[in-house]
Amino acid sequence: MDKTILHLDLDTFFVSVERRLDSKLLKKPLLVGGLSDRGVVAACSYETRGYGVHSGMPMKMARDLCPEAITIKGNASTYSQYSDVVTDIIKESVPLFEKSSIDEFYADLTGMDRFFGSYRYASELRQKIIKESGLPISFGLSVNKVVSKVATNEAKPNNQLKIDFGLEKSFLAPLSIKKIPMVGEKTYQTLRNLGMRQVRTIQEMPIEVMQRVLGNNGTVIWKRANGIDNTPVIPFCERKSISTERTFDRDTIDMVKLKGILVAMTENLAYQLRRGEKLTACISVKIRYSDFNTYSKQLRIPYTSADHMLIPKILELFSTLYNRRLLVRLIGIRFSHLVSGNYQINLFDDTEEILSLYHAMDHIRNRYGDKSVIRAAGMGKNTIGRMHNPFNGQPPVVLAHRKL
Repeated sequence: MDKTILHLDLDTFFVSVERRLDSKLLKKPLLVGGLSDRGVVAACSYETRGYGVHSGMPMKMARDLCPEAITIKGNASTYSQYSDVVTDIIKESVPLFEKSSIDEFYADLTGMDRFFGSYRYASELRQKIIKESGLPISFGLSVNKVVSKVATNEAKPNNQLKIDFGLEKSFLAPLSIKKIPMVGEKTYQTLRNLGMRQVRTIQEMPIEVMQRVLGNNGTVIWKRANGIDNTPVIPFCERKSISTERTFDRDTIDMVKLKGILVAMTENLAYQLRRGEKLTACISVKIRYSDFNTYSKQLRIPYTSADHMLIPKILELFSTLYNRRLLVRLIGIRFSHLVSGNYQINLFDDTEEILSLYHAMDHIRNRYGDKSVIRAAGMGKNTIGRMHNPFNGQPPVVLAHRKL
């Protein structure tokens, strides 16, 4: 049986939420992100894009390009709440769905045509989301995730598009190669230098040529250009989590040591999130005392993968949980309610400096190991000795204890 895959994407999500909260912002150029000149654009309305504005650019540059734009700092917690509203609507409406990011979803509607009609059902689901959330949303419907995602982008803003079975290649052919998921700026320039402009050029090219130019990525891009994708819809599960814990050789009440280890644990898990392109919306801390009684406490937070957002929350949880003044045998941390997503949700308070610092830190960790860059606060006297040292005997890079 041929698959029927639906892709849903909330249009300019942060901007749309702000307009939902304040109708005076409708049809006006709008920038969401860090307000200072050194801030970064997290999202921009369609009205600003004609001026060359795009997400991820410095706020100062965006304001220079579009001086009449209204700038808003944004609120990660509010956006997370609206994302949850849409998630709940989809969860109640489809048997199998994947939340691929805070504002993007896939659903498997295979087999629905014989009962009701997948396109009609998707259309009614879209209208339900618009009515109940007040947010614009677009969708693409086809035989696989890649074609559906491209169709959604072609349908925007606030529209829908179905690609009938067998028409995948002809739909993709006239589009820019930039429209293929996985073709970033560097790959785009490589392909453009070879004279490739439209997807049909890749379709007509032997797969071996793409392999020689881009290696394994060339194979994937060639398949996507030809509308070939067998990636399954991965069922969304809010219980998905990552965790770590530490059992002490000797029970302790040393608060400096305990908090230092919590910082190091949080930092490591946050890096694991970013490396896997994940965000967490729920954190928890666990304590086991010397009498083996175990307690835990959790907290819902806005989606994030940033150390400087997570560490204060973890320490705050620990402070409220630790109240028995007994020796501690074990401490642990867990991040749950994970979704795929990048760092965009954290851009409201950040500057180019912070983003560059995270990029540099993670680059070092990717190359030399996850403990090659650490905060001074996470370097307790009992932690350093067990730390992996990737620098041939040289100490790891240490960040002073300050707010990033």
